[in-house]
Amino acid sequence: MRRLIAGMKISLDGKVVAADGYPEWVQAWSEDYDLTPQIDACLLGRAMYPDYERYWTAVIEAPDRLHPMTGALPTADEIAWARHVPQLPHYVLSATSQAALWPNTRFLRSTEDVAELLRQSGKDIYLVGGAETIAGLIDSGLVHELRLIVYPLVSVGGTALFSTIQATHALEQLQARRLGDGRVRLDYRIAAAR
Repeated sequence: MRRLIAGMKISLDGKVVAADGYPEWVQAWSEDYDLTPQIDACLLGRAMYPDYERYWTAVIEAPDRLHPMTGALPTADEIAWARHVPQLPHYVLSATSQAALWPNTRFLRSTEDVAELLRQSGKDIYLVGGAETIAGLIDSGLVHELRLIVYPLVSVGGTALFSTIQATHALEQLQARRLGDGRVRLDYRIAAAR
């Protein structure tokens, strides 16, 4: 059975975005969770998908220009992920969304659809976000691992990763690793995943 692995970049107090809706503490949106070799698909929530699609399309089309969403040049790791990402099927968990620009995008209407996807053969699936989607899928017992990159700051306002979680979930630590600039990578197995 495939596993669903969530990866998020968060502040020390668990925020995924600041009060203005953007996590200004994140320097790059590269895949920094060591997932690329073990995944063959990505899953996102309805609210996150349009910006994700826009972000990576801009990197693909102009890797040597300032990114229109960040005002910075894409990093080498972002360019590498942008070259890989079009090869992957993308699934969007949404009861209402109908259209996507990327041709390899499909819509899942319920958590039961996600469970069915996990029963199919293939590699693991990267759960990109957002926070509400991750929390809901954890509550549904469908997330197997949580990989977090924690930034050394506390954010005023904003949205916490677990603000909509409905139950207590036991986690087993798989790894804790120091990264540059005071960041920490924390990997956990979620005990009750099916």
